[in-house]
Amino acid sequence: MTTSSTSARRIAVAGAGGRMGRMLIEAIVQAEGLVLAGALDVPQSPLLGSDAAGFLGKTSGVAITADLQQGLAQADVLIDFTRPEGTLAHLAVCAERGVQVVIGTTGFSEAQKAEIARFAEKTAIVFAPNMSVGVNVTMKLLEMAAKALDAGYDVEIVEAHHKHKVDAPSGTALKMGEVIAEAQGTRLADRAVYERYGDTGARVDGSIGFATVRGGDIVGEHSVMFIGSGERIEIAHKSNSRAGYVQGSLRAARFLAAHRTGQFDMYDVLGLND
Repeated sequence: MTTSSTSARRIAVAGAGGRMGRMLIEAIVQAEGLVLAGALDVPQSPLLGSDAAGFLGKTSGVAITADLQQGLAQADVLIDFTRPEGTLAHLAVCAERGVQVVIGTTGFSEAQKAEIARFAEKTAIVFAPNMSVGVNVTMKLLEMAAKALDAGYDVEIVEAHHKHKVDAPSGTALKMGEVIAEAQGTRLADRAVYERYGDTGARVDGSIGFATVRGGDIVGEHSVMFIGSGERIEIAHKSNSRAGYVQGSLRAARFLAAHRTGQFDMYDVLGLND
């Protein structure tokens, strides 16, 4: 059901009753060239049947539903920030209907990521651990730094999120580790250290350490340290709200207008792969 790049993009939102879902809906109804076409939520949601833009004091004509077929019937693109199992269930229906998908969900296993790749053979998908434009520019800076600081620098990644986040380290922190490892011609799986407790011994050369903070309402903070002899370089990104994720998601939805199938990331959306 893909429209041309000059037509209004018809967007469905998963998790319509949640914080991210509501921010997406608000941004879509205000955006030029985008139309809210569907709103999905879980079967037990008390909001089922209500207007998706009702919390804004507006009428969109789109009712929140748990019926995937109904919620996706008029959509070109689904934006999904839910949980891995829910996202994969949504993807199956999207692939069947030819609806494109922007995935902001994190916490996927390697097997689940392989499923996403298979679905991308049937529909176009933007899948990234973080939809923020700023975070993805930060990733590019990390790639540059990792190549220049390939020897004599220890790498530590510290991330902080709100107390309700269920996966750790964050998908963004893991992606940062992958970017650094790949830039240095290695694999994160061979270098990552996720836990330190008790008598750990001296730091292993070449390891990439992760530290996790969970508390309060922290939206998302990531800091990467390249620690050398006599100096330390820090590259950090801090989110004060989820607005950055929203705008990046809308940018991804627009990007998909030119694609029928394939898996893409925010580097593709932002032209950072050059």
